Amino acid sequence: MQPIRLVKGFLTVGLWTFASRLLGFVRDMMIAAYLGSGPVAEAFLVAFSLPNMFRRFFAEGAFNMAFVPIFAKKLETGEDAGKFAQDAFAGLSAVLIAFTVIGTIAMPGLVWLMASGFAGDARFDMAVLFGRISFSYILFISLVALLSGVLNAFGRFTEASLVPVLMNLMFIVALWIAGIAGWDYGLTLAWTVPLTGIAQLAFTWFSARKLGYSLRPGWPHMTPDLKRLLVIAGPAVLAGGVVQVNLLVGRQVASFTEGAVAWLSYADRLYQLPLGVVGIAIGTVLLPTLSRQLRAGDHAAGRESFSRGAEFALFLTLPAAVALVVIATELVSVLYGRGAWTAQDTQATALALAAYGLGLPAFVLQKVLQPLYYAREDTRRPFHFALVSMLVNAGFAVGMMPLMGFMAAALATTVSGWVMVAQLWLGARKMGDAARPDARFWRRLWRIVLASALMGLVLWGAAQGLHEALIARGTRWGALALLCGAGIVTYFGLGAALGAYRTGDLGKMLRRKRG
Repeated sequence: MQPIRLVKGFLTVGLWTFASRLLGFVRDMMIAAYLGSGPVAEAFLVAFSLPNMFRRFFAEGAFNMAFVPIFAKKLETGEDAGKFAQDAFAGLSAVLIAFTVIGTIAMPGLVWLMASGFAGDARFDMAVLFGRISFSYILFISLVALLSGVLNAFGRFTEASLVPVLMNLMFIVALWIAGIAGWDYGLTLAWTVPLTGIAQLAFTWFSARKLGYSLRPGWPHMTPDLKRLLVIAGPAVLAGGVVQVNLLVGRQVASFTEGAVAWLSYADRLYQLPLGVVGIAIGTVLLPTLSRQLRAGDHAAGRESFSRGAEFALFLTLPAAVALVVIATELVSVLYGRGAWTAQDTQATALALAAYGLGLPAFVLQKVLQPLYYAREDTRRPFHFALVSMLVNAGFAVGMMPLMGFMAAALATTVSGWVMVAQLWLGARKMGDAARPDARFWRRLWRIVLASALMGLVLWGAAQGLHEALIARGTRWGALALLCGAGIVTYFGLGAALGAYRTGDLGKMLRRKRG
């Protein structure tokens, strides 16, 4: 029954994440149409990236990786999980309030660190203004991440997954109103950021309250559990910082090419769709599940969960990666090609998207492999691995910039992602059989690879045949839908024929669920 609940969790989180990413497309399509890759768009994208960068540093990439296993353990053993959650909430909120104030004051320095290429032109001043308006988002969304960890530990994945849906809906409504009322688009986007944070925090807080967890800010008390949390979180915080340094290097490289910050951001949104749907779903569900299983000493169940997570990840990620590489231009042209968008924007964004697509399987596999360490409260080795990955990223991006320009930033992200996966994989082999994929995974892997490659050939041929329809205003959306549909039908048809999956798996899962 455990694998069924695990897959159900993957599907639940993946469905809502897909809805969020779809709405995110609508949001970014509106921004691209209104602002293109111009200075206002670049200034806002840099400003918005600052609270998001530190959010991953403080909460999702570090604090929660330490919080969830300890909280899950207390639930499993019947200890006072509520007091621990309250202490963690108070401690995190105190740190974040102080950090928000400091960051808002120091915004010019933060913008320079993020995009020094903006210095001396209008983009810099706009980014500082937008950043000061939106930076408080880090306070709200980091507390949302902790509350989501509480909900996920109880298997309440839907509530936490709805949070980004709410954010994108608010952005779409704000842009729509701005277009009607004639508001400044840059300021509208900037003020919408903290408002979405308040709404997301209110939603998750009331959801946690229904479970009996009415967490509030307060003066933190340094209990033994909180000290242990900090000891475990320390290396994870540093690892999260390393990841953000990678992003920082990429932004710096891009900021010296006009429009490149926007190109990378729009490409990032496209590859984040499969990464978010699969990677976030697996990371969200797998960590608390593995934590409970390892605490209970059920290593066989842990191996089953890890193997099905890896299989599920690659089954959906490999064909998506192939599609992002093969039809990058078609995707970018149809999704963004309107209004202020230009042919140069399409070409540059498509190149970046293809580079990210090559790394997509690596980014998702990291979400599968990292819980093996965090469930064992091992945050030190992932930090060491992240340091190596950071050096590879910085060396590639800076070293290749004279030859590739802004593309060095995108390819550096992909190369360092695969280096990180190699280290996580080799390190996990020392954990025994519980951290090694089972025989079913290996039987299906080569079939998934073959089905994805054949699908890529079909997509390439179909794109050539639909070229005229893909660039015509009246037919391009239908042609893109037909192109994507051909890829989906081909992959799942070949996958079933080759044995990459069994058509009876889903029916069997649903029958056992009803039983």
